[in-house]
Amino acid sequence: MAGACLLAASLAAPALAQSARERVAIPFHGDPRVRVERPDGPIPRNLRVVTDDEFPPLHFADADGQPVGFSVELMRAVCERLAVACTIQARRFDTLAQALADGQADVIAAAIPVTAALKSRFQVSRVYHRFPARFVGAAGFAPARIDAGLEGVRVAVARETAHAAFLAEHFPKARREELPDWDSALAALQHGEADLAFGDGQAAAIWLGAAGAARFGFAGGAYHSIRHFGEGIGFVLRPDEPNLKRAVDFALQGLWDDGTYARLFLKYFPVSPF
Repeated sequence: MAGACLLAASLAAPALAQSARERVAIPFHGDPRVRVERPDGPIPRNLRVVTDDEFPPLHFADADGQPVGFSVELMRAVCERLAVACTIQARRFDTLAQALADGQADVIAAAIPVTAALKSRFQVSRVYHRFPARFVGAAGFAPARIDAGLEGVRVAVARETAHAAFLAEHFPKARREELPDWDSALAALQHGEADLAFGDGQAAAIWLGAAGAARFGFAGGAYHSIRHFGEGIGFVLRPDEPNLKRAVDFALQGLWDDGTYARLFLKYFPVSPF
């Protein structure tokens, strides 16, 4: 079926390992055959990084008010691999791009969607995280019903969202229950008013990892559609630092190779959205 070609297997290769990584899919957002060489030119020796502290698990404040999260720690690991100093400051999300443009920062480590408009103003590193869409259902929901197109299956989804549009396009025979928001979709699932909920895989993973969600699980695989859900996120840099962009890409490649990416991913995504 049309939706099957969007399964995560083509875009996020699962890396399964011993013990802690068992049955957890570690995504790889790119072509593993493409290798990046470290640039010969100079890069700043002290990177000023800005982030936001209100979007867990990617970036948020710890008990001491310090910025932490997957994006933040991945950026710290990039700095360590490049042997450069790294200062990270939390600011309001809506001020991050201007701070970078004004020269008050060198890198944004926050979930700013990669779009044509963003790339017209800034450089963006290789994508390090995406937001797949997932079905959530009662434990044991038969994946074959998804493969068959969900004819007659009640699927709760937030109305007027990219997920609702994707569901209508790729699963037209499903009985869509369009509700005000994701929380309402989950409530419908919990109360037996829907057979599945469909929405952002990251939000679903956080919910499944919380107490009280043990009766439910992901149903079927992850779906990626750039047209519906965007390209993902990368580190954002000024356009006048081509060496720095290449150096960050080189470091991200190394962090995947040596297992650092996987370790950080498992720390912040104990239930993988992929």
